[in-house]
Amino acid sequence: MIARREFLVAGAAAGCGLLTGRTAWAQSFPQHAVRIVVAGLAGVPFDLIARAIAEKLSIRFKQTCFVEDRPGAAGNLGAEAVARSGADGYTLLISLNTTFTVNPSLYKTLPFDPNTDFRFLTITASGANYLVVHPSVPVNSVAEFVAYAKKQPISYAHGGPGSPGHLCMEYFGLLAGFKPVPVAYRGNTQLSTDLIAGHIKFGFVGGGGVIQYIRTGRLKGLAISSRERSALAPDIPTIAELGYADFDFAAYFPMAVRSGTPEAVATLLEDEVRNALHSPDMQTRFRPLDLKIIGSSGAEAKSRLQSDAALWARVVKATGMQVN
Repeated sequence: MIARREFLVAGAAAGCGLLTGRTAWAQSFPQHAVRIVVAGLAGVPFDLIARAIAEKLSIRFKQTCFVEDRPGAAGNLGAEAVARSGADGYTLLISLNTTFTVNPSLYKTLPFDPNTDFRFLTITASGANYLVVHPSVPVNSVAEFVAYAKKQPISYAHGGPGSPGHLCMEYFGLLAGFKPVPVAYRGNTQLSTDLIAGHIKFGFVGGGGVIQYIRTGRLKGLAISSRERSALAPDIPTIAELGYADFDFAAYFPMAVRSGTPEAVATLLEDEVRNALHSPDMQTRFRPLDLKIIGSSGAEAKSRLQSDAALWARVVKATGMQVN
């Protein structure tokens, strides 16, 4: 890999033939600690990914890179913190994609502009959700579940407004023709406990925390939300292959800095974060959590987020979801 100094000098020479003051400053980046703001709770998948990236950047930069969790408002609080930070590359954001793809439609107002306040670096990874039901429910397939849900209202658990579990069920209900009743939890810990106990019977739950309960029969896993089956649960079909071809929901985790960050610094961060993600140990580290490392380019991340935002604007309108 090209050394940071060599990369930045080459970029400046190609762009203007002169080493500008801004690029000269970027050559020595970073000069102090780098912060990664996680727009979610400690222990969620993208928090774990942020910590793995921070470990590798600390070694690479020879500066401390630390993680700060800023949960709340479906990722809005963390995104706001980065949008209001200095445009200098010392504060990075990692969040659910829904912060940028769903929240603009789900919330009447946002404390940041998802289109102008951020320069995206990569999509770090993705993870699917499983449609699960309690064993006491007399359904054993997606077809039976849909028929059951059309006969009587079903209440389902989700981890908060705008969470993947919320969006998955509402989107699926829209496609399949039933109207589910949401029951919001603060995160997945109590949600999983109540599902296993049968206090609530249905939900879309992230793979890392639910596969063990499916394997032991404490929950029935009917389908996975992503376009592809999981290597950890290859017998569980995708919803798309069961007759709902348009259904494809895998949560993914973009990383960004504030827009206005010098491009030489943003490019350096993009390269270093992607290199960290593509380290040989990363897939091995996160495969047991049912997470897929991606490490896309910043341009690819921006394009995907914009495309998905257009889709979810239609879904939010059709389902009537809205937070404020």
